[in-house]
Amino acid sequence: MIAALRRLLGRDSGAVTVEFVLWFPLFFGVFLSSVESGILMLRYVMLERGLDVTVRDLRIGTLMFPDHDDLKREICRNSLILPDCIDSLSVELQRVSTTTWQMPPAPVACIDRSEEVQPVTTVTQGGANDLMLIRVCSKFEPILPTSVLGLSLRNDGAGNYALVAASTFVNEP
Repeated sequence: MIAALRRLLGRDSGAVTVEFVLWFPLFFGVFLSSVESGILMLRYVMLERGLDVTVRDLRIGTLMFPDHDDLKREICRNSLILPDCIDSLSVELQRVSTTTWQMPPAPVACIDRSEEVQPVTTVTQGGANDLMLIRVCSKFEPILPTSVLGLSLRNDGAGNYALVAASTFVNEP
């Protein structure tokens, strides 16, 4: 019996399999995280694009006196590929005082799909020559929630992560 055990331990026919079993999860985890980060970056770039085009329309006067829903529709229309954009987007439009330069509080009001009551977002039109700050928050489900990046992105009770974009403009007289 001892001789048979020595012969079994001395064989090297399964050496490659052991290395594969040890290294494959690491490489596959890196691959899945790179796919998730690529999708995250694509969504962020498209959210930024939608906000920039909408702010340009606000600056030049194409979009006159929009309310919260109008801003959401315009940002989603200009963002092109964001899934469930209207329901996952929240917009804040606030005046920034040019005498105190007091900025709005740091946390942006985001939708939390695990809660029934959603945060109140403010849309203040401002007057002529007012400096306006627009902040947008959109929530997404990770594509691969069990990947390393997907697990680290979760930040609300429903398992969604937030993408936040901000821009400023001055109301033309």
